[in-house]
Amino acid sequence: MTDPRAVAELLLEGATLKRMPRAGWAMRGVPYTESVAEHSFGVVLVALALVDVLQPGAGPGEPGLNLEKVLIIALLHDLAEARLTDLPASAARLIPAEVKSKAEAQALAGILAPLPGAARLRVLWQEFEDRSSPEGRLVRDADKLEMMVQCLRYEQAGSRGLDEFWQAIDGLSWHYAVSGEIYAQLRSLRPGS
Repeated sequence: MTDPRAVAELLLEGATLKRMPRAGWAMRGVPYTESVAEHSFGVVLVALALVDVLQPGAGPGEPGLNLEKVLIIALLHDLAEARLTDLPASAARLIPAEVKSKAEAQALAGILAPLPGAARLRVLWQEFEDRSSPEGRLVRDADKLEMMVQCLRYEQAGSRGLDEFWQAIDGLSWHYAVSGEIYAQLRSLRPGS
């Protein structure tokens, strides 16, 4: 039987993401920095939109992307940051990818431990981390697209000095062509474009 106290602790730990600012924006002097939780909500919304665009009208049992998997992966993708914090790209570049991935996997395992389905949820998160499924790859695209939606919003509100975010994404290989098309549309909306 699941310990309600342990589940409550999981929920409280996850709620810290509502107060945890996205470090990259804060380091660039953005006046109101979104939280990790706000970013995660945005990723869920982008992922939902991408699934719908990629397979319009697809019903249950039809081949293609598994919407439930997509939404779970999108919700979980940054949950480990409740323990590790949000590392800006400048810090993440100094940490070998396998070390960062292992730390995130351990943090996520600890956070999800009270749940009976923890093992299944960790497997889904790993699909995102490894890009080993169409759903994991779609959420990777959604994660980057959401960051650029937020970047555009910050620029539209007057923030400057965010060119490096656009430059980093300009060379990205998108897993789904529509993601690249949406990115190009976002880029065309930049102030001064």
